[in-house]
Amino acid sequence: MPAFEKVNLDGVKNIIVVASGKGGVGKSTVSANLAISLARNGYKTALVDADIFGPSIPKMFGIENANPEVTLLGDKEVMFPVEKFGVKIMSIGFFVKKNQGLIWRGPMAANAIMQLFESTVWGDIDYMVVDFPPGTSDIQLTTVQKLHLAGAIIVTTPQEVAVNDARKAASMFNNPDLKVSILGVVENMAWFTPASHPDEKYFIFGKNGGILLSQELGTKLLGQIPLISEVCECSDNGSSIFNTNNQIVTNAFDKLTDTVVNSI
Repeated sequence: MPAFEKVNLDGVKNIIVVASGKGGVGKSTVSANLAISLARNGYKTALVDADIFGPSIPKMFGIENANPEVTLLGDKEVMFPVEKFGVKIMSIGFFVKKNQGLIWRGPMAANAIMQLFESTVWGDIDYMVVDFPPGTSDIQLTTVQKLHLAGAIIVTTPQEVAVNDARKAASMFNNPDLKVSILGVVENMAWFTPASHPDEKYFIFGKNGGILLSQELGTKLLGQIPLISEVCECSDNGSSIFNTNNQIVTNAFDKLTDTVVNSI
């Protein structure tokens, strides 16, 4: 695999990519709430929506109609991120219509994602969270090859089919030509807890898939996030789970944040 010259993002200290092998496991939910939790804990935080073909971060933050400022800085056109909940956010979703699908080949998408990174004025950032699309294609490969990454987080749900796909995503980072540290595994939708019975757990998607995957990869289980209705509701209406009264899920994300920071 050919070597690529690494790109330095001025002011950005740590870049964390959040990856999965398949869609529907809540990778964007983990990325968004990890970023919000980092900001709440006093870290200067950025979030890049790297899912070019299915950007969901603008919807989850309630900023679908935002228009990032674009201006000339010297002879270069630069963009300024949109900020909400203390997080600086950039997504291709800001530049296309909500119902418009991008019909791009892989190299075009890879170039677009690098433009989001390189042409955005980030300022000082302690942690940049990158929400990867599912799989191991051009966008992921270009990002891994061209940016200095602090590490990767693998997201899975407990069931075996999701774990199998997450295992494939992890294999990309373990490739000897890429050498990206896997910070650990997040098991999302680990169990269902009804609002009326917060002490109960129902393992509707299976049990301990994330634990077994982390052991197989020789890495940490960074956290287990329960399936709670408020998480879905907040994602749909652009609000933050940290503004709800559900301590179960907010504590889970704060614990995840502590573990990620300590891992780096």
